[in-house]
Amino acid sequence: MKYTIKQFQKAFPNDDACLAYMFTRKWASKPCPSCKRTDTFSRIVDRRQYACICGYQVAPTAGSIFEKSSTSLVYWFYAIYLFSQSKNGVSAKELQRQTGVTYKTAWRMAHEIRKLMEESSKKSGGTFEVDETYFGGRSKGTTGRGTKKRPIFGIMKRGGKIVTKHVPNVARVNIMPVIYANAAKDSTIMSDEYHIYKHAFPDMKHKTVNHGGKQYVIGNIHTNNLEGYWSLFKRSVKGTYVHVSPKYLQAYLNEFSYRYNRRTSSSQIFHQMLRKAAC
Repeated sequence: MKYTIKQFQKAFPNDDACLAYMFTRKWASKPCPSCKRTDTFSRIVDRRQYACICGYQVAPTAGSIFEKSSTSLVYWFYAIYLFSQSKNGVSAKELQRQTGVTYKTAWRMAHEIRKLMEESSKKSGGTFEVDETYFGGRSKGTTGRGTKKRPIFGIMKRGGKIVTKHVPNVARVNIMPVIYANAAKDSTIMSDEYHIYKHAFPDMKHKTVNHGGKQYVIGNIHTNNLEGYWSLFKRSVKGTYVHVSPKYLQAYLNEFSYRYNRRTSSSQIFHQMLRKAAC
């Protein structure tokens, strides 16, 4: 079920509610580090802190993406809400328009929120599609693997998750570690005819289609799911962000992969991101 703006406004109407959420996630069930008693903390007025009756103080936002920010927590939580609900991303200009903060602040908020969308690789078995694409401005002349655009590699488990990486180039030394970090032995790898995949999977089944020969599907052998994801990513970035620098490309890849990997999740993405922010 989609988490609505009415639900958000009811749960987090002000900074006190946001800070109370952070405190509950981090400290409510823990004893005071000083006196070891529980349920003895109360809010300190006009400060983002709670104090125990013994005098020990804790800051719920310490160590979080909110720690050094004077921006209202409601704006932060709302920005996270926007990122969780959008299919095409949220630009800093959009955050600026909706919250009224400066562009510089909105830009920083957006990149801090993307840190919540980083995921570690987890190896599993099954059928995987692997493919690379190229991202950037218009390229004159050479296209595809000979282009000067920025290379991106992806591995997608059918019916499962996708992992995308901004790589220096599509050499085997950069590609194979990503595959082996996600696909277990005896998995099946679907790829095109690119030479780096040839004889690269001694512990896995490897099936290919010849894109160069206009061959795209042979039964269940194809990389169409991953190629469809590339199209979605590029259209979304072009429509929302217009331009992404190489320095931050991986952060945007993480953002889109994170949402895609939770497309069928029964748990709200917004609450998942908030729980991670409160860790």
